Amino acid sequence: MSAPQAAGPEVAGRGLAGPGAAGTQAARTSRHGRPEAVSRWDGIRAAWRVLTVGGVISFRGLFNWLNPYVYVPTMLVAPIFQILLFVYIGRSAGVGTDAFYLVGNAVQYASIPCLFAMANTIAGERWTQTLGIVLSTPANRVALFVGRSLPVIANGWFVAMFSLFVGGWVLGVDLPVSAWPGIALTIAIASASCTGLGLLQAALALRVRSTAVLSNIVFGVLLVFTGTNVALDSLPEWMATAGRLMPLTHAIEACREVVAGASLSAVAPLLLREGLIGAVFAVLGLAALRWVEAESRRHATLELQ
Repeated sequence: MSAPQAAGPEVAGRGLAGPGAAGTQAARTSRHGRPEAVSRWDGIRAAWRVLTVGGVISFRGLFNWLNPYVYVPTMLVAPIFQILLFVYIGRSAGVGTDAFYLVGNAVQYASIPCLFAMANTIAGERWTQTLGIVLSTPANRVALFVGRSLPVIANGWFVAMFSLFVGGWVLGVDLPVSAWPGIALTIAIASASCTGLGLLQAALALRVRSTAVLSNIVFGVLLVFTGTNVALDSLPEWMATAGRLMPLTHAIEACREVVAGASLSAVAPLLLREGLIGAVFAVLGLAALRWVEAESRRHATLELQ
C-alpha cells in the first residue's frame, strides 16, 4: 500500500494560518493523513472567541483606568461634579431645570470612557510593542476590533447610569422607577454610538504619538454641540445642524423625553437615528483602521513611537 500523498501547495498555503483562524478556510490533516477542510462553523467559533474572550482580555490588560485609584475619581466622581457645575450655573442664570442638566451631562459623560478607552486599547498595543503580533494573525479584523469595543460600551453604560442615579439623588431630582428601563436602553444605544466614534479615533492611534489631546477636544465638541447644556434650538443653525450629525445628540433628547414620561415607542425614531449615526461612525472607523494598518505595513511605521 502506497503512503498517502502530501497536500499540494494550495492546501499547504492555506494551512499556514492554522485551523483556528477566524474567517479563513485553512486546511488540517485527519488521522488518516488526508487533508480536511475547516468548516465554516470553525471559522465562526474562532471569530466568536476573538470577539468575546479577546475583547475582554484586551480591555483588562490595556485600559489603565481599571485601577480603582484612577477609575473611581475619573469615572465616578468627576461626572457628578460636572453635573453639579452646570446645574448651579443654570440656577444662577435662571435657565433650564435641574433635570435638563442632570440628564444631558450624565449621558454626555459616557463619551469619556467610550472615546478614551477605545483609543487607548489600540494605542496600548502599540505602546507595549504587541500590535505587530496582533495584526500579523489571520483573525477576522471586524471581530478583532469590535470585540475590543464591547467592554468599552458596557463601561460607558455603567458610568452614565451611575452618574444619572447618584446625580439625581444628590440634587433631589425625581426619576420615576417606570422610566429606568427606557433610560437604560437609551444610554446603551448612546454608549454604542459614541464607541463608534471612538473606533475612528482608534485608527489615528496607529499613526499619532498620543490620542489624549484629540479625545479631550472631541469630548469638548460633544459637550457644546450635542445639546448637553444648551438646547439645540438655542444654538446657531450651523451648530445645531452639525450637532444632529454627532453621536449622543438624539440619545440625550430621547432620555430627557423618557424622564418626562414618554414611552419607548414615542422616542423610537430618535433612538433609531442615534443607532444609525453610531453605525456609520463604526463602519468609517473599521475602514480607517484597515487602511491605516495597510499604510503602516507599507511604510514600516506600525510600532514607531
